Amino acid sequence: MEPAQSEMSILGCSTNGKGHNLGDDKYVPMKTMPEELDTFDDPDGILESEEFLPNGDGTKPMRFTDFEGKTSFGMSVFNLGNAIMGSGILGLAYAMANTGILLFLFLLTVVAVLSCYSIHLLLKSSGIVGIRAYEQLGYRAFGTPGKMAAGIAITLQNIGAMSSYLYIVKSEFPLVIQAFSRADPTADLWYLNGNYLVVMVSIGVILPLALMKQLGYLGYTSGFSLSCMVFFLSAVIYKKFQIPCPFEEFSAANHTVSHQDIHLNITDNHATHDNGLVHEMDDSHCGARMFTMNSQTAYTIPILAFAFVCHPEVLPIYTELRNPTQRRMQHVSNLSILVMYTMYFLAALFGYLTFYGKTETELLHTYSRIDPYDTLILCVRLAVLTAVTLTVPIVLFPVRRALNQMFFASKSFNWLRHVAIAVTLLSFINMLVIFAPNILGIFGVIGATSAPCLIFIFPAIFYIRIVPKEQEPMHSIPKILAACFAGLGVAFMIMSLSFIIIDWTTGSSNSGGGH
Repeated sequence: MEPAQSEMSILGCSTNGKGHNLGDDKYVPMKTMPEELDTFDDPDGILESEEFLPNGDGTKPMRFTDFEGKTSFGMSVFNLGNAIMGSGILGLAYAMANTGILLFLFLLTVVAVLSCYSIHLLLKSSGIVGIRAYEQLGYRAFGTPGKMAAGIAITLQNIGAMSSYLYIVKSEFPLVIQAFSRADPTADLWYLNGNYLVVMVSIGVILPLALMKQLGYLGYTSGFSLSCMVFFLSAVIYKKFQIPCPFEEFSAANHTVSHQDIHLNITDNHATHDNGLVHEMDDSHCGARMFTMNSQTAYTIPILAFAFVCHPEVLPIYTELRNPTQRRMQHVSNLSILVMYTMYFLAALFGYLTFYGKTETELLHTYSRIDPYDTLILCVRLAVLTAVTLTVPIVLFPVRRALNQMFFASKSFNWLRHVAIAVTLLSFINMLVIFAPNILGIFGVIGATSAPCLIFIFPAIFYIRIVPKEQEPMHSIPKILAACFAGLGVAFMIMSLSFIIIDWTTGSSNSGGGH
């Protein structure tokens, strides 16, 4: 590759999956690194080998010396897509309401392309030195400080994500059960206690999946998780054509008379009857805007910037991919991002076109304003809870891997340690969610710091340090682009932290993350 060749032109982030041949995988050894850094001890035995078999002419699939990946292309797409898909999809309609359709589409497209580019940097760095562990890339680039920085960022980012997911289970699951059973919300019933439910879900669902030895085994649950989100998307599209604008708020008095009467109160587009009284309804917000700017627009940028967070999972999934090559793994990443990009846009578009200016920060809560006992929406909320729950094991794997790399790098795989780390992590997160839910605000700060590092800054600076100067000088276009990419990450970090500080000082809660 010529130094002057643009990195973006070789990214291959096209919808048809045909782009640059990401290397037919010719790997150049690091001549500038000490010989003892060429190999690393294996913390997880057959899963954690850092070396690839020699690949001669670079045209044959790359394999690991003591572990042959067996996960299919499709299962790898499911796993990475599940890692990308978070609860942030529920807030994208609100983001569109504060940017307009065209500006939202532009920002989402830019973020998707940047995510593809970021993964390309990771895979390129990984291929050059024959390493497919994020922490060991940091070690190769900056020694022990780089390894610890990457490990700590992955640990904090993913613990924060898992905490937020389980907090959703704790707060939403009892409401769904209460709505389905029509139980008295003031009743002291154990199955309406969120603390009990989150522990039961953690022990009965998350822990068994987290104990799997290989990430590839979770492909089936990831596929089911994504199907739940497809159901969510289908319901959002369906409801667009069922809910009028302006919509009528739920009335408990009317609901007790007849469940169906709630939909029959609208006499025209401007007036409703409620207990014999006529109320004018303002329909000025019932119009789509292509482009809009307001006080909330800036808050949508961090939400979108972190919408495709999956970078800690990329290299573990790469490890277990059948016939792994840079090009094949880039296609897995591109397809996963394309699928999520499509789902994100459609969910945001139809959610926005349903409520327009009345869209709330959490889309499903807006539907509950119309009818909290709507069976379809209750099923959708249950599906979202299922998807969020099944994402936790995927997110836990990189944390365990990071802890192994940081503290047990010289140890071989051990089932006792494998199980103990998973149990300890889940116990710690459950205690946070149950006894210290306010700590989630701290994780917001951590996420605003670690996410830009993992998505933008680390891939760029690792690439700059790892790619030999003989291959790409510092003044070459690829490294200049990587440097600019790192600078963009710093800008996103400053912006996100600024919004969080503003929220804390004003008492509002407008900032958020894509996950």
